[in-house]
Amino acid sequence: MQTDALLHLNLNRRGRLSRRNFLQSAALGIGGSALLSQFRLHAEDLKKEGRSCILLWLAGAPSQMETWDPKPGTPNGGETKKIQTQAPGVEIAHYWPKIAATMNEIAVIRAMTGKEAAHERGTYHLHTGHRMLGIEKFPHFGSVVARELGDPQSDIPNFVSIGQTLSSGFLGVQVAPFIIDRPGQLPDNVVNSTSDLRQRRRLALLSQQEHEFAQAGAAELVKEQSELYQKANLMMTSPRLKAFQFDDEPAAMQEAYGKTQTGQGLLVARRLVEAGVPFVEVRCNGWDMHSSVFSSMERRAPEVDQGLSQLLLDLKQRGLLEKTLVLCMGRIRTHSQNQCQLRSRSLASCLDSAGCWWRHEDREDHRLNQPTRRICGRPPGSFPGSLCDPLSQPGH
Repeated sequence: MQTDALLHLNLNRRGRLSRRNFLQSAALGIGGSALLSQFRLHAEDLKKEGRSCILLWLAGAPSQMETWDPKPGTPNGGETKKIQTQAPGVEIAHYWPKIAATMNEIAVIRAMTGKEAAHERGTYHLHTGHRMLGIEKFPHFGSVVARELGDPQSDIPNFVSIGQTLSSGFLGVQVAPFIIDRPGQLPDNVVNSTSDLRQRRRLALLSQQEHEFAQAGAAELVKEQSELYQKANLMMTSPRLKAFQFDDEPAAMQEAYGKTQTGQGLLVARRLVEAGVPFVEVRCNGWDMHSSVFSSMERRAPEVDQGLSQLLLDLKQRGLLEKTLVLCMGRIRTHSQNQCQLRSRSLASCLDSAGCWWRHEDREDHRLNQPTRRICGRPPGSFPGSLCDPLSQPGH
């Protein structure tokens, strides 16, 4: 998986962009223009409204039948039971009682399938809206949000990921994900460990070296890196850094989210959104369940059930839910009654709290060939407490 946070730009020995790489870069820009142009249509209005998005990514291949589309009593249903939710007619797997209690704030979308069976390829497809074909390195849609809704002069990043994720692709380092691994603690290297005088001397030496590099033909690259250093310096002195910490967060609220990596990550996500960050991703590992699906669900589901339900309640109480899109999704596999025989459909079953990013081209087989994400609009009939499920078939 791509996790690099640097611009994909190759220079020749003299520090200059080669003809081949220039043509590749041009091709990338054309290839990604559709996603960017669609987002720009509504970006200004969304920015004025202070919109943001929190993505909870279930890494691996969680089973649709053990999440939002249970099929008890069918040949493939297995041990999973279904429970009624707060939304009439919407039933989910019994592992999610707290999510069920907040279903009136959620839209369940079961209407997406794809053609990628491999983990890396399916993850790339769902994070970028493009299949992994050719030389294109398309951006994470969080980078698109950061570019269109973020403040270019912000003293903290416009895209934060708690856990590893994909890169910003051809959009470059200015909107790359800022990755942290320990929710509730300050990011690494944000506290200046030297005197101000020594720091200024270091920056002066760096500026001299970069000047020489720019004269060798890498002026644009130097400019981009210099802007990053300036942002890093701003971040080190930003009063909004406290959003990454729990020093002023009541212990009861931390307990409510759950003392787990996922729960604490979602709490940081709420704090960052409250501080003005337009896009936050929280990665939850451990969902690649090739065997022992049912016992694995008993271990994995509770931390997501607790953390995600509390996030929705917390956002609503603070008046943020109406302008914060919360997505919980992963590339999903159906399981068979024999847990070791998994039939991969690369299906993305999605929980959506405040709207839907998905717009898809209807085909006769209803497959989502190119999922294009957006922060406005939803499929017909999709609203909090609703179910979008044109693909439903007994036992599938």
